[in-house]
Formats: sequence, structure tokens, C-alpha cells
Amino acid sequence: MLSGFFYVYLQAEMKRMLTILGPTASGKTSLAVAVARKLGGEIISADSRQVYRRMDIGTGKDLAEYEEVPYHLINIVEPGTKYNLFQYQQDFFEVYNKIVDNGGTPILCGGTGLYIEAVLKGYQLSPVPQNPELRQRLEGKSLAELTEMLRELKSQSGSVMHNKTDVDSAQRAIRAIEIEEYNLRTPVPQRELPPIDSLIIGVNIDREARREKITRRLKARLEEGMIDEVKGLLNEGIPAEDLIYYGLEYKFVTEHLLGKTTYDEMFQRLEIAIHQFAKRQMTWFRGMERRGFTIHWLDALQPMEERVDEIIRLCQLGY
Repeated sequence: MLSGFFYVYLQAEMKRMLTILGPTASGKTSLAVAVARKLGGEIISADSRQVYRRMDIGTGKDLAEYEEVPYHLINIVEPGTKYNLFQYQQDFFEVYNKIVDNGGTPILCGGTGLYIEAVLKGYQLSPVPQNPELRQRLEGKSLAELTEMLRELKSQSGSVMHNKTDVDSAQRAIRAIEIEEYNLRTPVPQRELPPIDSLIIGVNIDREARREKITRRLKARLEEGMIDEVKGLLNEGIPAEDLIYYGLEYKFVTEHLLGKTTYDEMFQRLEIAIHQFAKRQMTWFRGMERRGFTIHWLDALQPMEERVDEIIRLCQLGY
């Protein structure tokens, strides 16, 4: 076990960002909080849905877990809006620069691989406005037709940023087509968003352990009131299609509340979807390694103190 004096010394010397990533149910947030306590760090969330206020149970915010550790990019926009990668980049750099300027240690933590890769690599993006004429033209097309249109557009642009969640609903597919058409017509301006030097830690959890934890956690969230949470959002006047757009818990619970599925059907389909989502997350992270990122993987079942000490050791060695 490392001494308290060493932690104080390393906290003063630590300049690089830490990134802690992993699939859903891997315990990455708990690890990030434990490391932040040792280093006096501040956590920057890399979760595409935790940005939304009042979407707490379904996104697994578990804000009590942070206790005294400062956290950022959680609860920053209203439900019903379409937060996107470009906005995340801008918000990330604003927070990152403040933490660094104040002498702190930024710890990027989350499971949205595209968000993580975008800020680490410094993707150069531009905001994409809505195109009412395009949306009207696409209205009524089937998901299969929209998916084929998107595939054709991506072949023209050479896009490699396609994620399957782009086409898990017609609304998402239309937005993805909107973005691709805009990018084909509009040159992407150069933006001063440099890549970030970061030690990257991956939390790897055995497939069976992950499946068991996902199922147990889903049951717990339903018992904690996830259905009432979604019902409350609908009662606020947030359109059902917007909640379905957010995917996973919000998609399947909304469809259940609309009478499209029974409780058991909702549970079974949602459970399968979360398992598939976790698998896609790991596929993305392995793809990051093929694209040149070095990820130091730790076993999620290893004792917390041992994992924290290993991260500190890697920091000391300058990885």
C-alpha cells in the first residue's frame, strides 16, 4: 500500500489527465471517485445521458457516490433537448481548462466512447442545425429505408464515426442523415481543440459477472422508481418520442407506459438491450486501441485499494 506522503507528493506533481472508461456496470465511477480522493481530482463525466436533469435513475447517476469529490457535465441541460458531441466538446474544454488553471487533476470518466475519443483525439467538429425541409421529406419513411440512406451517405463521406445507436429509432436515423448531409455540403471549419494527453485506464469486467450485475441493477432501478421517473417526465410535457430518442431505459419504459408492451416484455427487451449496449461499448474501446490509444486494463473484481494503487503507480511511471 502506498504511503500518504507519496499521495500528497504525486498530487502536487500530477499534470496529465486521467481517463477511466469501461462498459456499463463495470464500477468505473466508484474507481474514479476513489482515485479522485487520493489525488484531489475532479471528475468530468463522459456519459451522453447523464447531462440531462431529472433523468437520474435511468442513467444511473448515483450522485451520492461522489460525496465531497467535485463532478462536472452532469445535470447541465433540460430533458427533451438534443445534446450532441459538438456541445460536449465545448463544455468539456471549458471545464477541463478551469480545473487545470486552478491546479487540479481532471479525471474523465464514463462509458460513451465517442465522447471520450473526441476529446482525447481533438475531433474537429461544427454544430449541425436542424433541416426542416429534409425532415419533412423523410417523414413516413421506414427505419430500414432511413438506415439504407444513411449507409449511402456515409459511403460518400467516408465517415468512420458511425455507431449502431444512430439507427435504433427513426428519429435518430433522421438526425444522423441530417448530420451527414450537412457535413457533405459544408466544409468543417478548423477549431482550436487540441488532443489531450491522458493516462487511460480501462475497467474490464468478466462477461458473466457483467451480465449478472446488469440484471441485478436493472431490477433495483425499477424498484427505486424508474417507471415513475419516466412517467414524471412525460407528465412534464416532454414528448414520448424525445424520451424514446434517448434509448435504453427511457425508450423501453416509455413504450411500456404507452401500452405497447407488458411489464415483463419491457423488462426482457430492456435487459437484452443493455447487455448488447455493454458489448458495443467494449467493441468501441477495443477499436480505440486499434486506432492507437493505449488502455491499461484493470480487473473490475480486483480489490478497490489495489486498483487505486496500480493507477497511482502508472502515474508515477509517467505512462
